[in-house]
Amino acid sequence: MIIVMKSGATGDDVRHVVERIEELGLKAHVSQGTERTVIGIIGDERFIKKEQLSLLPHVDDVIPILKPYKLASREFKQENTIVKVRDVSIGGEEIVVIAGPCSVESEEQLLETAEVVKAAGASLLRGGAFKPRTSPYAFQGLGEDGLKLLATARERTGLGIVTEVLESSDVEIVAEYADMLQVGARNMHNTKLLRSISSLDKPVLLKRNFSATLNEFLMSAEYLLAGGNSRVVLCERGIRTFVEYTRNTLDLNIVPAVKQLSHLPIIVDPSHGTGRHDLIIPMSRAAIAAGADGLIVEVHPHPEKAFSDGDQSLTPDDFRQLIAQVRPIAEVLGRKSAEPTSSPVRSKPA
Repeated sequence: MIIVMKSGATGDDVRHVVERIEELGLKAHVSQGTERTVIGIIGDERFIKKEQLSLLPHVDDVIPILKPYKLASREFKQENTIVKVRDVSIGGEEIVVIAGPCSVESEEQLLETAEVVKAAGASLLRGGAFKPRTSPYAFQGLGEDGLKLLATARERTGLGIVTEVLESSDVEIVAEYADMLQVGARNMHNTKLLRSISSLDKPVLLKRNFSATLNEFLMSAEYLLAGGNSRVVLCERGIRTFVEYTRNTLDLNIVPAVKQLSHLPIIVDPSHGTGRHDLIIPMSRAAIAAGADGLIVEVHPHPEKAFSDGDQSLTPDDFRQLIAQVRPIAEVLGRKSAEPTSSPVRSKPA
């Protein structure tokens, strides 16, 4: 349930209500909106009577939340959440494009890609240091060496880093290097990992599992929110269907559905969603038209030589076309995207 405070309630009034909630053995999450302050109650509410809370001073109403996800719901917070990653805001007016290689392979490959995507208009750099693979014989990533290369790319270009964490034991070291932690589709249901990340003050990109329902997706986000991390961005990356023409089926229905049910921002991954480089640009256009807050796409200077996911990686020229084609769609919707620079960034570390 949520407690809606009366207009004009002070910080002391809110703290008094929070203390009472904690006395009842529950947790309180305060959301300060533009028009009202809402306190979400987390825990077993079966033995709590509404009157125990509605009669507290300066409480306007106590409203049950019927959905299984509480803190992720639009009922708890009406305003859109905006997640900041360094100086980039996801969920606001600007369409954010995250781009980079599937895997960090070498310093040369990563820096070349980072400079290209920065120049084209990307806001953040993606790159895998730890790679979950279907085959145990496939390239598994460079590990901490890959994280160090990502840090070098950040120093060179100024782009914030988005990279995946696979296990709870790796959370601390990945968080040391990354500006945003990615929870991949395979780990969306990994509650131990979600709990480990929830205690960090670090933005999280949560990818939808390829068989997850919308409720399950938002319940995974709830684990992060309930643990104290409010900086969550959702990501649609395709689901398994009977279609074999593409790697997955990109479920763009979920974008407006999330916007209706949740205050969390959502971006789309057309690279994994299609598995085909020739479909990434048209599906990127469709994603922005559907209301997505951004895109995450794989870009490689030489896709034919990529250690992983070359088939779904854009060339630098293709990526520039993507940026050029989604910009007017964003503008029609009253949004904007980053402008490309005239030439690749080649600044050196300070």
